[in-house]
Amino acid sequence: MKGSPLADAWLNTAFLEHLEWERNLSPATLKAYRREIARAVGFFSSDLGLKDPSGVTPASVRSFLAHLHGLGLSPRSTERALAAIRTYFRFLVVENILSANPADTVVHPQRRRRAPPVTPLAVIEDLLESFPPTPAGIRDRTLVEFLYGSGLRVGELVGLDLTDLQLKARLVRVRGKGRKERIVPYGTQAAAALSTYLPVRAQWKQGATLSTEALFLNQRGGRLTDRSVRRILAAAVLKTATQHQVHPHALRHAFATHLLEAGMDLRAIQELLGHASLATTQIYTTVDLAHLMTVHRKSHPRSRRK
Repeated sequence: MKGSPLADAWLNTAFLEHLEWERNLSPATLKAYRREIARAVGFFSSDLGLKDPSGVTPASVRSFLAHLHGLGLSPRSTERALAAIRTYFRFLVVENILSANPADTVVHPQRRRRAPPVTPLAVIEDLLESFPPTPAGIRDRTLVEFLYGSGLRVGELVGLDLTDLQLKARLVRVRGKGRKERIVPYGTQAAAALSTYLPVRAQWKQGATLSTEALFLNQRGGRLTDRSVRRILAAAVLKTATQHQVHPHALRHAFATHLLEAGMDLRAIQELLGHASLATTQIYTTVDLAHLMTVHRKSHPRSRRK
């Protein structure tokens, strides 16, 4: 579709170039946007007979969502498609192609959101204690300390370089979604684990055939992959015989929820997690209402008894 008269009329190429060069999105995200916009433009032009974006109305957008539903797409996939075309039309408004975004008034398809179970602290502590004091075990404990202690995504964890660490300040530079960088603190336990792991890393790096600055290495001296991290966690879960599904994202969820339970501000947690939207953070940090009421009664000045 790129370079065709239809693409030019709908400014597909300009939009994708904006995402790539100005918003600096990853290749995978660009591919997803390209697919969603091509499908939407195909429907607007072929099914509705529209020649360019100026003919799209909120009713047109709702018709497109109904079309996706008819194709059997899940509510989540339909919601993702709506988010993509909202971004597309917002770009056209900024470029003065449209005066208003026709997707803004369209409500997201409703889908049931269930709060994922929170991994208890005791389970995480058992998991950390399960790693043996071998070189691989020291590395594995350190990476779990970082996943839980800093709330990193597994892709962010394996993407860390040694130069991203600020050892004295106990801070780490993280490259998140959309290649956005953020600075995240890590605690004393992670720092202690790191000090034990760094000599192991240096030894593995000496025997490596390829040079890498990766923080977390495999025993051949190469960068650890996210698949390897998942395999490490799965083996530790099996060893501890816990009934909880402890995977990298469960540790991230536990990090956020435990901070919220301790009284941290939700917006501060949003910054630590690297979420663009506060609504996303709220999904990860659903806590028991009774606990929130208890915290409120203990901490709010108008709730405490004299």
